Amino acid sequence: MKKLGFLAVGLTSCLLGAFLNSPGKINTSIVENAEKIFGLSFTETQRDSMLDNLNEQLENFENLRKLHMPNSTWPSLLFNPIPPGFVVPTGKSSFTASKIADVKRPANLEDLAFYSIQELANLLRNRRVTSVELTTMYLSRLKKYGPKLECVITLTEDLAMKQARRADEEIANGKYRGLLQGIPYGAKDLLAVKGYKTTWGAMPYRDQMIDQDATVIRRLEEAGAVLVAKLTMGALAWGDVWYGGKTRNPWNIERGSSGSSAGSASATAAGLVAFAIGTETWGSIVSPSSECGATGLRPTYGRVSRHGAMALAWTMDKIGPICRNVEDCAIVLNAIVGPDGLDPTLYDYPFVYDPYLNIKKLRVGYLKSDFDRDSTRAAFHQSTFEVLGKLGVTLTPIELPKLPVNDIAFMLSAEAAAAFDDLTLSHRDEQLVRQVKNAWPNVFRSARFIPAVEYIQASRARTLVIQDMDERLRNIDVYLAPPFEGDNLLLTNLTGHPCVVLPNGFDEKGLPRSITFMGKLFGEGEVLALAKRYQDATEFHKKHPALK
Repeated sequence: MKKLGFLAVGLTSCLLGAFLNSPGKINTSIVENAEKIFGLSFTETQRDSMLDNLNEQLENFENLRKLHMPNSTWPSLLFNPIPPGFVVPTGKSSFTASKIADVKRPANLEDLAFYSIQELANLLRNRRVTSVELTTMYLSRLKKYGPKLECVITLTEDLAMKQARRADEEIANGKYRGLLQGIPYGAKDLLAVKGYKTTWGAMPYRDQMIDQDATVIRRLEEAGAVLVAKLTMGALAWGDVWYGGKTRNPWNIERGSSGSSAGSASATAAGLVAFAIGTETWGSIVSPSSECGATGLRPTYGRVSRHGAMALAWTMDKIGPICRNVEDCAIVLNAIVGPDGLDPTLYDYPFVYDPYLNIKKLRVGYLKSDFDRDSTRAAFHQSTFEVLGKLGVTLTPIELPKLPVNDIAFMLSAEAAAAFDDLTLSHRDEQLVRQVKNAWPNVFRSARFIPAVEYIQASRARTLVIQDMDERLRNIDVYLAPPFEGDNLLLTNLTGHPCVVLPNGFDEKGLPRSITFMGKLFGEGEVLALAKRYQDATEFHKKHPALK
């Protein structure tokens, strides 16, 4: 996850002294000192009048802390990303895979490590390769390169072989589930899988067992996919540092893979899995996919169930695939999308993907000011514009809402602190590897001083951003943005808009560079179709790191 803005606060010695002199009771001196934290000022009479209410509230807080609320407990207030007047998608879902040439079995089976889902599916369906062979090959690579990249938490070998044998048997008997049948994949280790640890990448939870399958895991199993590994994530979904190390970038193992879907991006780019599942709250798919040269899809908020996934920020968390190419992302999304009766924030809107969509009819924008400022990557972006121009796409300059999105980012801090409040209260946050100021333990503690009123005010400001964004995109179907310049990454995670991130070149050090294709709410179909056509016209996604 990207660096968070949070309230850096500290109680003064006077405030601490007041607590020590009158333990468990709030007095006017404490109120006066607290005012400085919140940027307020009251009179002595007003402070005195508040004392009964404040002490009663303190008792309420203490009683609530005795109530056990696991991470999986939803708030009763649910985030709605849909603005008034938004035209919701109607009709039925439909998925059309692009046609590919018949695929031959390579002489060296390990060459399949970098084949796309479409290519592997062709081989499996025609019984030129078995799922057991594929699974064995990927497991071998995971065992060989996983320790070097520090990208694997748990190999799910027994489960994988069982699922692979089932896939081979079904295909042999003419029972074909679809393109994911028999395809090995990895999952970020915040998704629960029966019989295996779900560590959330954090020392306090390294032995945690959750006796259920996350909806995404269950749906992929129903599609016939084969789970080979639970992959690393930055502890509690921040960065690439987990309790066992730092996940590496396969293009240069001296670099981290970024996070928090660190292992998902690293393992996919390194050819250790055919695809992986990641999550994003504020950049956790976009950032590692960019760093590792993978193709990542962050779906619309409300597209994919989060049941069985670790909650970080209920109003911002999203689950999506990290793959070799754009159509692989579409294939995976098609398998995991839609309501499950368990996640109360899901919408039953159609997902329509057509790789042969006439992209010349799409209204495509680009964030001109952000691209102008992103001077170090200007050559890569200009090349992207030129490729799209040759494909017949006309780009229209647009701008994002001029609203203070960074000033409402503390909503994430507040929700994360609530999700892991037991960690703070029990002092087990001290077990987390990262203990610097800019890390979760300090963020959780600091978030305790975010007033409820300010959180709700930020939520109201977020409504203004959502409405403004809707107005700006009424004449735009897709727009392009540099991944990290300006407010786009944070803003669209707050509004719930989907995006596809994919490589658009390599720098002088051989490291990948990337571009994001942004869509309207529930507009993944158009975004994927345009991004695929761009990707088909380039070769960047076909380059792979040379592992030793």
